[in-house]
Amino acid sequence: MSNEKRPYKGGHGKPGHAGNGKPGNGKFSQGSGQGKFNQGGGQGEGGAKRKRRRRSGAGNGSSSGVSEQNRQQSQNSQRAQNQRSQNQSSQGRPQKWDDNSRSESRTGRRFDGLTSVERAARRAKTEHDDTKRGGGGTSQRNKSGHERNRRSMSAREFSAAAPSARSRTADTARATVFDVLRSVAESDAYANLVLPKAIRSHRLDHRDAGFATELTYGTLRHQGTYDAILSRCVDRPIEKVGTTTLIVLRMGVHQLLNMRVPAHAALNQSVSLAREKIGAGPASFINAVLRRVSERTPEEWYELIIEDAKDDTERMALLASHPGWIVRSMRQALVAHGRPASEIEQLLEADNLAPVVNLVALPGLGSLDEAREQGAVDGELVEGSALYASGDLARLESVREGTVRAQDAGSQLVARALAAAPLDGTDTAWLDLCAGPGGKAALLGALGIQRGASLVANEAAPHRAQLVESSMRPLPEDSYTVLTGDGRQIRETLRKNASDLPGFIEPGQLFDRVMVDVPCSGLGALRRRPEARWRKSPRDIAELLPLQRQLLDAAIEATRPGGVIAYVTCSPHAAETQNIVAEVLESGAVSLLDSAAALREVALHTEGANGEPVSVLAGEKDPGHTPEIKVKKGAPVVKASENPTTAQLWPHVHGTDAMFLALLRKN
Repeated sequence: MSNEKRPYKGGHGKPGHAGNGKPGNGKFSQGSGQGKFNQGGGQGEGGAKRKRRRRSGAGNGSSSGVSEQNRQQSQNSQRAQNQRSQNQSSQGRPQKWDDNSRSESRTGRRFDGLTSVERAARRAKTEHDDTKRGGGGTSQRNKSGHERNRRSMSAREFSAAAPSARSRTADTARATVFDVLRSVAESDAYANLVLPKAIRSHRLDHRDAGFATELTYGTLRHQGTYDAILSRCVDRPIEKVGTTTLIVLRMGVHQLLNMRVPAHAALNQSVSLAREKIGAGPASFINAVLRRVSERTPEEWYELIIEDAKDDTERMALLASHPGWIVRSMRQALVAHGRPASEIEQLLEADNLAPVVNLVALPGLGSLDEAREQGAVDGELVEGSALYASGDLARLESVREGTVRAQDAGSQLVARALAAAPLDGTDTAWLDLCAGPGGKAALLGALGIQRGASLVANEAAPHRAQLVESSMRPLPEDSYTVLTGDGRQIRETLRKNASDLPGFIEPGQLFDRVMVDVPCSGLGALRRRPEARWRKSPRDIAELLPLQRQLLDAAIEATRPGGVIAYVTCSPHAAETQNIVAEVLESGAVSLLDSAAALREVALHTEGANGEPVSVLAGEKDPGHTPEIKVKKGAPVVKASENPTTAQLWPHVHGTDAMFLALLRKN
């Protein structure tokens, strides 16, 4: 056959290589054999070294004949080998190969008459159908024949896509969660402020918004538990893992252990998220770690991580995902407010439940009808409240107008309790000393309008003062004023802003009712702000105590004799609540009122056994506690109220934030 009829069959093997085994000059010729993309001739062994032997040449330009001779010898050798295999089979005994036909392998194995492909098939079918490699139990293989010695093999799913074909971009919901958690970790942002904006900016639908909300808050709430699990799956201390990598790992663990997300989806989406947001290297690391996590059930992991717990406090800290110092503080707080320490596990569990959004309609200004049409149901604790679980509040016109607001029922109760506390004398000038972000101030202002009272709302931080302004906007302008200043110098702030005060309030005015919701640790709102538990420390509380006492003293100073002060914290910590109240009571400047009775009065009532109205905060839900009251020597003797109590609300008892209230009357 001529060279023209056998293209690309020369000694060079393939175009672009000369017949002498060296690269050609890139020119195309036929038959010259000089290494210029030739076809047919060849001068060397370059083509002969290629894997495709049928294209090899002898190097003298007559590759065709030599190649045919080699093929004939190979066929003869194969026929001889097959004949020996048949003889061996007919004789019923194994036969060694002779040296000329490479009869005996270097490992001493005997020829079995099978090709390598047939031999592998037989092993897969007979030898490993029922046992693992090396023995040790039943083998479990997927459809591709790959063995997986893991639990629950029948329930596992494997990706059918090759690594190069798998998605490298995350779905929008998970990408939104990643961005929110990164802001929380790197910028100290609050998830409840960042997440709604992120959901709107990414235009998530109702379903994806719900998924993103659960994944965000669940990852933050269970962070401590997940870190304990991850520490057993990585080859370095957990604090050595990069922040963004750790965020994706925690998100993946939450999907695997606490959400109804299939394991393969959680793994694939976590890896895709890492590829898009971090890089290929961390993505491989995340894939390996999460696969280890997926090998155990949640119950198995919980049992494993508490094996080394030193005491009951550490055990609860790991299982309930709270720092150990918070567990101890909460147990002490229960006792300090008259509840048994045995409720600690219920309290920690309540902190990890997703709270339902509470709405309040400003009295005389707002209505809950629109919210009810969207699925809201009336609240069970306080008048004018509702529970809303239908998604983004911004969809409600009444919320956009500000006449309906999101506010915890506990906050509503303490504001209404101050407004309803018995008072002798004038009742026209009210003060909110630490008003930001404005929820209680708006409710107090609306209640004050109904009573003919005006409100001064003061806030130290300018940006929070702007939030107060926004909250108060639905109220008539002449019924309130918002000031910016240090609450400890409220008298000076009033003097500097005399022209901005409501008509009948003077710069030296002493107020009839004063709310002092002091800055606190926020331990009572951990279910709403779960990231706070990982940011706070006992030192933070110690640093806040002097400020809390100074603000309370300033509130007392700004109150007229006979007026009422509400000392409020969103924390049950004994140092921030009972201890502060005990100190101020020792001075004799104020007396403690029946705070629990005031809460019971403003709460909703049901019909009792005899037809009489009974507060929903009565009986086992009574929030009251009578503290031990001491008076310093030399302090004026003051007649105490008939039943002086403080009041503490609890997530696990009342379904509210852990709000503390002490109503004090200035002597």
